[in-house]
Amino acid sequence: MQIAFIGLGNMGGGMAANLVKAGHSVHAFDLSADAQARARENGCATFDTVREAVAGAQAVVSMLPNGAIVASVYANDVIGHAPTDALLLDCSTIDVATARKVAADAAAAGYAMVDAPVSGGIAAANGGTLTFMVGGAQDAFAAAEPILAAMGKAVIHAGDSGAGQAAKICNNMLLGASMVATCETFALAQRLGLDLQTFYDISSKASGQCWSMTSYCPVPGVGPQSPADNGYQGGFASALMLKDLKLAMAAADEVGAPVPMGHRAEELYSAFAEAGQGGVDFSAIIKTL
Repeated sequence: MQIAFIGLGNMGGGMAANLVKAGHSVHAFDLSADAQARARENGCATFDTVREAVAGAQAVVSMLPNGAIVASVYANDVIGHAPTDALLLDCSTIDVATARKVAADAAAAGYAMVDAPVSGGIAAANGGTLTFMVGGAQDAFAAAEPILAAMGKAVIHAGDSGAGQAAKICNNMLLGASMVATCETFALAQRLGLDLQTFYDISSKASGQCWSMTSYCPVPGVGPQSPADNGYQGGFASALMLKDLKLAMAAADEVGAPVPMGHRAEELYSAFAEAGQGGVDFSAIIKTL
């Protein structure tokens, strides 16, 4: 299948490479010359514009920084320029309202589209083990599933357009809040004189067990390998966690949902990023506690 891939950053570069490995012909675009060069090394054909990349595509996959860019790219360079029978898959993490508007505009022009944000981070993008949360009509999901499966380990239909984005921001609000709670718990355990490995051995088998502890422990040398063991480099940047928490807060405001723990997590990550820590892994927030 000829697939146009728009956005070859930390996540998109690995995703596009996995589509090539799965046997697809990938026509890629990114504003960065370095990202384009890496894509060529991974077997993609690269183009100077989005319009050139999507010409003749059977599917278009995008992985872009925010909703404004997604809306602009689809309105100006994808809709009306890719063949109308091309399936559109936006894997960016953006606000629900924008996802729904772009999908509605695409449908009005005759395209099928899904929103398919991801969970798993850079390592999963490179390894092809992402989880996709997909919003869109059932037939569009059925068409998108094999494409997404080439880049991930799980592809889940969340509901109609926008549902993938809703699931992503709800998941990451829970992740952000639970990581803060995990960090403050280890900090308290240390101050109480507990050996942190011993505490991990206890709590990981008790009612306090959670993913932030047992799969992504924020304490160096405790639990499975995590960014904490690499000076909090790599993984999921605090700035990206803050972006997702802000999206969750905006969505909560729109529907009148009280989210006190999510709100506090957003405040803490905002202060952390403003202190110059936006580039380190989000588990590094333990250093503030």
